[in-house]
Amino acid sequence: MAHLRIGSRGSQLALWQANHVSALLSGRGHTVEIEVIKTTGDKITEVSLAQVGTKGMFTKEIEEALAEGKVDLAVHSLKDLPTDLPPGFELTATMKREDPRDAFISRSYASLNALPRNSHIGTSSLRREAQLRALRPDLKVSPLRGNVDTRLRKLEAGEYDGIILAAAGVKRLGRVDAIREILEPEVMCPAVGQGALGIEIRKDDRNVAQHLGFLNDPVTRATTECERALLQTLGGGCQVPIGAYATGNEGELHLVACVARQDGSLVITENGRGENPVQLGAAVGEKLLQRGADEILRQIYRAGAAVPEQP
Repeated sequence: MAHLRIGSRGSQLALWQANHVSALLSGRGHTVEIEVIKTTGDKITEVSLAQVGTKGMFTKEIEEALAEGKVDLAVHSLKDLPTDLPPGFELTATMKREDPRDAFISRSYASLNALPRNSHIGTSSLRREAQLRALRPDLKVSPLRGNVDTRLRKLEAGEYDGIILAAAGVKRLGRVDAIREILEPEVMCPAVGQGALGIEIRKDDRNVAQHLGFLNDPVTRATTECERALLQTLGGGCQVPIGAYATGNEGELHLVACVARQDGSLVITENGRGENPVQLGAAVGEKLLQRGADEILRQIYRAGAAVPEQP
């Protein structure tokens, strides 16, 4: 048995994820400790994510600790992990996915459609903002920073009429009671990798990798590889109005994806089927580019909006 050190962000959700992995490893007889590491994204809390331009802002410091041998593995929300890992690292396991969809949360309204005109809604991501503006151009959409509890407190304090969060994070923290409506992928296409946890290690560290293989879920691995291949084809990080959701059934994958203007005036949607995750993701990505996604993304990058979203 091994002694394994997990690197994790310090938010309540990140620690839930790290402790979840710790419990699974302990169940296999390993001893585990969790090292809390503050990332760039955790330090920048007063500025909208769309105004910050740091690639890997939720992973860089954790990877530095990995490289220095201070930790043996990192537990990430997969959607925070760039599609191109820095040299020296690898994604050794992708864990079984929690609900990948987004959730509408409100004190007074049972659904997104029930919000009156000019209601105030909060979200942390350009992807959600763009799709919200397309769905409900009459709403006032504002940035919403902070961890899940902080965002729920802001809602309770009356700062917003409703907020959108990743269903997975809300469920993992035991706050499913707060959810008023689950937004289906056809309504709001989820973020790449949303709901999945990725385990990152030093590249070719077979000693650690051998203890983590049981954490990998083949279906989740294939579907998220497909989504991440699409994102890579589009040239984006996890930071622009791109949604992607892949499902698998008996070896065949189905991928639906979208690219949207930030103001919601145009949402381009494509889908495809195939058996090879990377080829399917790349093919659907190329379809989106051919239909105008390249110009949308160029406009976004010129505006300087290049940051990952949070749950």
